[in-house]
Amino acid sequence: MLDYHIMSAKDIFHQSVCIALEKVGWRITNDPLYLKVNDVEFYIDLGAERLIAAEKAGLKIAVEIKSFLGASEVKEFHLALGQILNYRLALKQDEPERSLYLAIPKDTYEDFFSRQFIQDSIAEYKIKLLIFDSIKQEIALWKE
Repeated sequence: MLDYHIMSAKDIFHQSVCIALEKVGWRITNDPLYLKVNDVEFYIDLGAERLIAAEKAGLKIAVEIKSFLGASEVKEFHLALGQILNYRLALKQDEPERSLYLAIPKDTYEDFFSRQFIQDSIAEYKIKLLIFDSIKQEIALWKE
């Protein structure tokens, strides 16, 4: 019998994104970030927090990491988009102070996410992107 409580495998770029976030002052607080909304469980790849000077409460983010290394980038995009939309709704209900980002490799952003339809989709659904350089293990760009 299939156990639906098993978490999915970590993305190939998981550690690179953790290091990149820590380099710019984020503290990984959840790996993964577990949410339960009613009777549905979610595991978002990362939860992170960054303290702001002179504030007690810091900024909080959730990050879903995608490699886009499969056979079909379009299929992976469809899956990632559905996941992001569901995660955003779950966060709105369980942790509304947390912003959700889709983390993607820089080369994927430059090659696939530069396509007009993908840009239109990102804009339509207001998807926040975290673009990372997996070699340098650095954040290349935040797109709100």
